[in-house]
Amino acid sequence: MAFELLDQIRSIFDGDPGVRKVADDPVLSAELLMLFRMILADGTVSESEMVAFRRICKDAFGIPETSIDAVIEYLNEFGYETNGSQAIALFRDLDIGRRKQLAQHMAEIAKADAQLAETEVRLLRRTLDLLDISPVDVVKSEQ
Repeated sequence: MAFELLDQIRSIFDGDPGVRKVADDPVLSAELLMLFRMILADGTVSESEMVAFRRICKDAFGIPETSIDAVIEYLNEFGYETNGSQAIALFRDLDIGRRKQLAQHMAEIAKADAQLAETEVRLLRRTLDLLDISPVDVVKSEQ
């Protein structure tokens, strides 16, 4: 309990730890922006897509649950400065495993609402092409 209070006090002076983590890591910021683009690709934000996004933030990137709303706000405020092509460019030089992880997370978001829209398919296909990843690799990594 004392540690939680200290963390809260520290976050008042230092900012939210999850936001700092995202702000200090351009690749993580780019991935989260691409996931947000996938959420918005079909024109609606479903609760199931947001649940998937929150789970990915927590499980894959270690962003505390208490920080996710602040991270979303940060992405909304500063994400407009980065377009999809710029975000993908950060991934091109990364190892294949990290690129596949981005593709898998995007597919997970797209499928979260059980309705795969054509705009989501196009965004995923374009991303896979830019990352030089086969759709078969994304399917294999999900199994």
